[in-house]
Amino acid sequence: MENVPGDIESEDPEVAEIRRKIRYLVDERPENDPEVIEALKYISTFYTENTEESLKNLETTLKERGQMLDEEEAKAYKAVKDILDRMNIGAKGMGKHMDEVTDLLQKAKSDSTDIIAKAKKLQFEVDKVAKQQEIIAALIETFTLTDEETAILQGSSKDAPITEEFFSVLDRAQEIHNNCQQLLKLGMQTLALDIMQDMTSVQEAALERIYRWMQTQCRHVENEQLIPLLVKSMSKLQARPVLFKYILDEYCTNRRSTIVSAFIDALTLGKGQGSDSNPIEMHANDPKRYVGDILAWLHQAIPVEKENLLVLLKLCDKTNMTDQIDQALSTITEGLCHPLKSRIEHIVAVEAPSTVLYSVTTLIRYYRATLKPIMHDSVLDRMFGDLLDLSEKSFVSRLQRETRTALGERAEPPANDLVPSPSVSRLLSLLNEVLSVASIAEDREKDMLQIVSCIIDPLLQEVNETASRLPTVDMAVYLLNCMHQIHSTLALYEYMDQRLERLQAQSDAQIDTLTSEQASSLVAHLNLGPIYTILQGKDQGPLSTIPGMDPLSIKEFTNKLDTFLVMPDVLLLPQISLLQSSVHRSSTQRRAFEVIGAIYKQLYEACHDPRNQYQNPGALFTHTPDQLSKALLEH
Repeated sequence: MENVPGDIESEDPEVAEIRRKIRYLVDERPENDPEVIEALKYISTFYTENTEESLKNLETTLKERGQMLDEEEAKAYKAVKDILDRMNIGAKGMGKHMDEVTDLLQKAKSDSTDIIAKAKKLQFEVDKVAKQQEIIAALIETFTLTDEETAILQGSSKDAPITEEFFSVLDRAQEIHNNCQQLLKLGMQTLALDIMQDMTSVQEAALERIYRWMQTQCRHVENEQLIPLLVKSMSKLQARPVLFKYILDEYCTNRRSTIVSAFIDALTLGKGQGSDSNPIEMHANDPKRYVGDILAWLHQAIPVEKENLLVLLKLCDKTNMTDQIDQALSTITEGLCHPLKSRIEHIVAVEAPSTVLYSVTTLIRYYRATLKPIMHDSVLDRMFGDLLDLSEKSFVSRLQRETRTALGERAEPPANDLVPSPSVSRLLSLLNEVLSVASIAEDREKDMLQIVSCIIDPLLQEVNETASRLPTVDMAVYLLNCMHQIHSTLALYEYMDQRLERLQAQSDAQIDTLTSEQASSLVAHLNLGPIYTILQGKDQGPLSTIPGMDPLSIKEFTNKLDTFLVMPDVLLLPQISLLQSSVHRSSTQRRAFEVIGAIYKQLYEACHDPRNQYQNPGALFTHTPDQLSKALLEH
């Protein structure tokens, strides 16, 4: 084996080549080569026997078969070549035709370019015409009414009702009219003016139709279904002030007739304001209720008319409607003046008590104040003012007559007990009745002062006249009793402060008179007159040496004073006990006692003055001035 390489180098080259191939085949593992496997499969189709002869003929056979395969391949290539030749000839012919077609296409392209340009031009014209048609259609739609809309405005007949659609179309007509301003800005004056003229004619015809319809329908303002249409109609008529005024006047006339009829029915039949009450005039014999029911009916009816007007004109905003509403309401309610005035005047003219007349007055005043913000300066409001003046004058006149009647033709003299005369009690009772009504009325201060003046002033005049015929003490007591009764009555009511102050001042003056009389009586009964006169003198020398001021006289006085202190009522004026007011009695006594106390104090101090040369002055007096004052005040 070691000699193999050398052997290989020395052996025949052909054998070496074969050996190399075999070694290659062994190393390459032909069973893993798909081509080798395929070749072996091919050889196996004709190499069926593995003999030496077959092996020798294998190469030849392979060559023959290779030649045969080459021939077949040549035939196949020849067929392909024939086909390719024919295709070449056809391609040359097709190329020629393609050149012809290309020439035709170039010519067609040139022709189609002109056609396309013309088509584009025509399409541009078509688009332009279409846009113009759209513009015209939009212009017609924007600036003209349709036949259906025109028919709605004109109505199917002269008396055709107006509907919501009518106002929608009328608003559109106004919108078209307003939009013409844009056309004017764009320079289309002729077109804009023609359209505006057409719309103006349409609107005029529509407003005429509204006017005719409102003439018959404005009286139905209480119909809830018609209210929206009536409101819109009045709003549209604002554009024609004359027609607007005519319709408003027509409405006022209709409502005036309606409310007057309702008022008369309420008075006589008991109808009105949704009630089935009895007729108001059934209570004519009760002035207060009668007038109250009448005014209460007005208080219900008039605000309703005001509300109806506000609803009817709520869309009228081109001008301030306040004055027109006030004037319309004045016109509507003016018809109530005559039936109301005649009845109130009749009640006022009846000989009713002053309390009843005052109740009527307060009712008129209250309802006038309540309705005034609604009616303002209306005819009815002015008539209310006249009725109020008439009622107030009638009340004052009646009160003055009742006062004179209560006083009588001649002043009644007081009885022996000096109590106020019956006329005083009657007038104060009348005053109580009237003031009890006035105290709950509005603006009562003025009324109450006037009522008091109407009654108290004549009463005081008669009391003073009666008292002037009496003695001084009787006069003072009688006046104090009368003023006390008057004061007690007035003190129950407000706004009487000044009157009470005047009465108190007059009472104080009479108390001063009565005090003076009582003090003079006490001074006389206690023999204080001479003593008081001497005490008022000057430069008389020692008082003990003056007759009447000697110790014996002083002691006699103090003894009487002690007796008086035991039974003070013995020396009081009998008229003092007739004073009805305990305050007046105590005030008169106290002030009279203060006079005695003051004289007593002056005498006590004079007797204790050494200059008057009294021996043992303490034996002359049993009380000091303070003790005396205390003892007097205890009574």
